[in-house]
This record gives sequence, structure tokens and C-alpha cells, in this order.
Amino acid sequence: MEATIEVTGLRKRFGQIMALDGMSFTVMPGQVTGFVGPNGAGKSTTMRVILGLDAADEGRALVSGRPYQSLRNPLSQVGALLDANALQPSRTARDHLLWLAHSQGLSAKRVDEVIEQAGLGSAARRKAGGYSLGMRQRLGIAAALLGDPPVLMLDEPFNGLDPEGIVWIRRFLRSLAAEGRAVLVSSHLMGELQDAAGHLVVVGRGRVVADTSVADLIATASSDQVTLRTTARSEAMTVLAHAGATVAATDRDTLTVSGLAAERIVALLSEKAVPFSEVAAHRATLEEAYLDLTRDAVEFRAAAGPRATGQEAAR
Repeated sequence: MEATIEVTGLRKRFGQIMALDGMSFTVMPGQVTGFVGPNGAGKSTTMRVILGLDAADEGRALVSGRPYQSLRNPLSQVGALLDANALQPSRTARDHLLWLAHSQGLSAKRVDEVIEQAGLGSAARRKAGGYSLGMRQRLGIAAALLGDPPVLMLDEPFNGLDPEGIVWIRRFLRSLAAEGRAVLVSSHLMGELQDAAGHLVVVGRGRVVADTSVADLIATASSDQVTLRTTARSEAMTVLAHAGATVAATDRDTLTVSGLAAERIVALLSEKAVPFSEVAAHRATLEEAYLDLTRDAVEFRAAAGPRATGQEAAR
């Protein structure tokens, strides 16, 4: 059976709160799938249902075609990091992994292999209670890899990592997917996923908002937008708005223009003698595309401070 995660029609209610409202998606092998959405969107609940830690009211979740509860030697089928703090602080990192390995019939040699993979070789005999959050994340990733599973699920693995650690985990996730594994990564750090994930499942209010490749999502968010650099921002905005464009100031000398082709913008500004130094197709960031998709799915919004500008309040 091919290594996959299949989520179909999951519904889950906690009291009056509908945590999952028909959640459906598939994580395929050979790529990193980012699992993103605002707080309260249902990401953690979905992962807990997949791992049998919560029971769904409706729907099903399968790992490589089977419910998690029916898997034999589950660590060799799916590795998961849900909470980097789920460890015994008085144990050394190596002893923590040995305890997990023993429960699944895995060898001490395998423990030492994943310690090196996770970059914990020099700290393996230190007590885990003294680890930083970034080091606990590495330990959790090592634990997830113990059984050399074809399926991996990591919840917010970038949290607490220093810049070197973030570069490491980006490469590491891509290498795991390149080996043919199905890798699901929950994160709110869009910039990190843009460099690590090839596919995205975007969720909001317990439902899937988008299920698409990162490249396609960015292309869609970038369409019909042009970046304009000009020292005459007000004049350029006036000319383009009168021509029917939607214009937004993104910097002191930079505008984002929608509704007019680049060639038309050049012609209009030249006709009105408005100076400009650059007109180029706008490439949206993954964060911009994500915020646009989830604008109506955010459960809580912070009020803008009294001195916040419109641009700052939108961040």
C-alpha cells in the first residue's frame, strides 16, 4: 500500500464548538505537504484524529490505507511530533529514545542513528529537561524517525529553532520526501514552508479552504498584479485609478497595481509624464497568498492600535 494520509469527511464537535466540519484531504508520498490555517482552524485536532488520540464524530482518517489503531508496530508506519514537551525531563535524550525504541522492538543502534540525523550527537547524554525548545524539537523529530516510517506528521517543527536549525529542517524535510515518504507539516511560518513544502492544504473553521501546489497558489495570488516603482507616488496613483486600476502603496516609492497590464501602465504614465523606474509583474509571497485565502476564516482579530497605519493594521 502506498504511503499516504487520507482524511475524509471528518467532523468533530467539542461542546458547542465545531472543530472539524467535513475536513477532507490526502497527503501523497514524495512531497512535503504544508498544513496551514489560523488558530482554531482544526489542524491539531485533525492530526490527533489521524493518530487515534481523538475520535471523530463522523468521517475517517487512514494511514497507508488503514486506521492508526489497526497498525502493527505503529512507529514503523507513521512518525509524529505533536508536542516537543512530551518527554520525561529527568531522562537523557538518548535514554528517552531508548525507552521508545524498546517499546517497539527497535535497537540501540537505530537510536544512535536518529540522534545523529537530528543533530543531537553532542547533547545526547544531557538531561532533556535542560534542553532549549529548539533542541526539544530536534529530539521530537528523532523520536518520530525511530521506526524509519514511510509517513511523517510534524506539528509546528520550526518553533524554537535558530536560523541554522531552520535551514537544517528545510533541507531535512525535503530529503525525507525525496526518499518517497509522505510528509505532513503544520506551521504558521509561511516563509519557512515556501522553501520546504511543495503542496499546501489550507484550512479554516474546520474545513479545507485550498488544496493546491505552492507554485499554483502563488501564481494565482500574483495574477493581474504589477509592481510599480516611482518617485511620484501620488501622481501615479491618480493617473492609474482614473484608468480603472486598483492601486495600493506598499512602500514609500512602490505601488501594487491590479486591473491594468504592465504595457498599459507604462503607456499611461509616459503619456502623463509621470516618472517611474520599474514596472514588473508582481510575485506574491506565500504569506500574502495565505492571508488572502484565510481572511474570512480567522476566529479572532486584534484591534489596530491608535497609531497604527492602514498597512500596519493589515499585517
